[in-house]
Amino acid sequence: MKKTDLLVIFIVLAVLAIFIFIPGAIDGFNTATKNHGMLMSFLKFAILATFGEMLALRIRKGVYNEKGFGVLPKMLIWGFLGMGIAMAMMIFKAGTVSFLTNMGLTEAAAWFAGPFSWGKLFVAFCVSVLMNTIFAPVFMTFHKITDIHIAETGGTLKGFFSKALPMQEIMANKINWNVQYGFIFKKTIPLFWYPAHTITFLLPGNFQVLFAAMLGVVLGLILTIKK
Repeated sequence: MKKTDLLVIFIVLAVLAIFIFIPGAIDGFNTATKNHGMLMSFLKFAILATFGEMLALRIRKGVYNEKGFGVLPKMLIWGFLGMGIAMAMMIFKAGTVSFLTNMGLTEAAAWFAGPFSWGKLFVAFCVSVLMNTIFAPVFMTFHKITDIHIAETGGTLKGFFSKALPMQEIMANKINWNVQYGFIFKKTIPLFWYPAHTITFLLPGNFQVLFAAMLGVVLGLILTIKK
């Protein structure tokens, strides 16, 4: 175990200790989430999802950062993607309940708003399936495009903004669609994201985006194992 590993473990434990032992920390977190939802979504994903990529890099190459990795641009992109995910979660929760109600399942709203039940589990699963089927492929492709752009511009904020994002070129020539579709879409969405986000939508609302961001850490480990 390296010194950097000990430092990371110390930081993680210190953050957990703040929420466990400092009175009011959880209440403060919940209040901030309620009053500044989009900002908190930005921060949660910027920190946790980027940490997931750093952890995956540590497993693959033995370091948490390297030249060209691009911690700062990754944090920026993940932050804005986190805001997009928070928005999508709101849209698909409301939209799925409305859709199920329109299809004749008039109890859907009451199930979803109530305590845990098979009905609530069913609605949460439907929300997860619709969001991950409709929204996730676009989200994942855009993230892959920005990831390639970060790598090609040296992993710096200045480099990232030095030229326009060449979306058409990257989509046509630089994405491995056998992996993007054959593994990321075809396998991780139904086998990981459907059940994972079903759990997400069963949690209290103020923890849903946080849990979704934490899932990014888990997915980073899954992708590392796949590689």
